[in-house]
Amino acid sequence: MTEDDLIKESGFTYLESKGGDNVLILLHGLFGALSNFRFIVEGFKSSYNVVIPMLPIMEMPMKQLGIKGLVSYVESFIDHKGYETVNVLGNSLGGHIGQLYALKRPEKINSLILTGSSGLFESAMGKTFPKRGDYDFIKKKSESTFFDPKTATKELVDEVYDIVNDRSKGIRIVITAKSAVRNNLADEIHQITAPTLLVWGNQDNVTPPFVAEKFHELLPDSQLEFIDKCGHAPMMERPQEFNEILTNFLERVSSSPRVY
Repeated sequence: MTEDDLIKESGFTYLESKGGDNVLILLHGLFGALSNFRFIVEGFKSSYNVVIPMLPIMEMPMKQLGIKGLVSYVESFIDHKGYETVNVLGNSLGGHIGQLYALKRPEKINSLILTGSSGLFESAMGKTFPKRGDYDFIKKKSESTFFDPKTATKELVDEVYDIVNDRSKGIRIVITAKSAVRNNLADEIHQITAPTLLVWGNQDNVTPPFVAEKFHELLPDSQLEFIDKCGHAPMMERPQEFNEILTNFLERVSSSPRVY
């Protein structure tokens, strides 16, 4: 599944594998791209209906821009597709959106998977926004996301560089990031009763391991798995271990469907 497979309809842009009845929705982060989820798609496209809605951070009207606007977008997309229930997997900002959707529409959530998620704490922006025009700075910033700097491919660094050096896109990134920081969910996420899987890199510098432990403490039905030698995006950096953990979790929740 590549950008050539993107479907555009009714104001939504998305990928859909249609490989099974159970829906697995993947929500990308602030600088996210399809490549972030390549290994999940490869591993699950035949057994699940893997769906990736492209979050309109760069297209959404400025008045609606922010994490709540993105949650409304995901809600409208799921309603448009008519999915009865969904398994929602979110990385970084995508995990934050997943939590807010689960709070808003609990009847739609079969399970929630969070990896390197914001919602309680995040330092993705650091103290300053990445410097425009400084490719080396952005390369180092991208590499710091991972345990192994080589995971930050030239393609990935180029994508971030292009965003940062477009003034309009840069402003949108800042607005979205600040809205996420304002929407701390520490007092609310205990209301999420869906089975929740937390997959975290031991060397995550953006949302450190203590964040995962706090999620585990606050979420009433959560399972926490750490992956060693791994940073902020386990599904990219340690795909085999990630997919094994995800497979076992999804098999468990599918064998015990939720009752409302």
